[in-house]
Amino acid sequence: MSRLDSFIRRLTAQRDILNAIVALVNGTEGPVLEFGLGNGRTYDHLREHFPDRRIIAFDRDVRSYASSTPPAEDMVTGDIRESGQTFLGIGAALAHADIGTGHDDIDAVTLTWLPQLMAGVLAKNGIAVSGLPLDRPELEPLELPTGVKEGRYYLYRRK
Repeated sequence: MSRLDSFIRRLTAQRDILNAIVALVNGTEGPVLEFGLGNGRTYDHLREHFPDRRIIAFDRDVRSYASSTPPAEDMVTGDIRESGQTFLGIGAALAHADIGTGHDDIDAVTLTWLPQLMAGVLAKNGIAVSGLPLDRPELEPLELPTGVKEGRYYLYRRK
């Protein structure tokens, strides 16, 4: 499969999962956390689905389109590994992380801290959506929406 096709399938899986979990997220109180703002596409999608919910975005620095940039009070800059730790216990209804690089060595380092962070920020029954697997006992894998290939994107609920 070409890298372009792989990219399209990953983003399609991401969108399909986010669309499918709206009711689950709406059943839990708390903010939405977006780890890896990038250019703001996913933030914009989350804002559309959760217009009345606080959405806090994290990234090394702000590089998003102006129309897809959170207000300053909801934008956390710096190393996500460090800045995210200050949000442990916030009780998020949803935490989304699309910070994988596709480089096994770099992603292996991310996987030493990302699962702990995702589990730590979620409320009970909060939902985690990630481009990388989150192996934590507190996170229960959920069934993926029809059409999303196993291992393409990951979906969990906080026990």
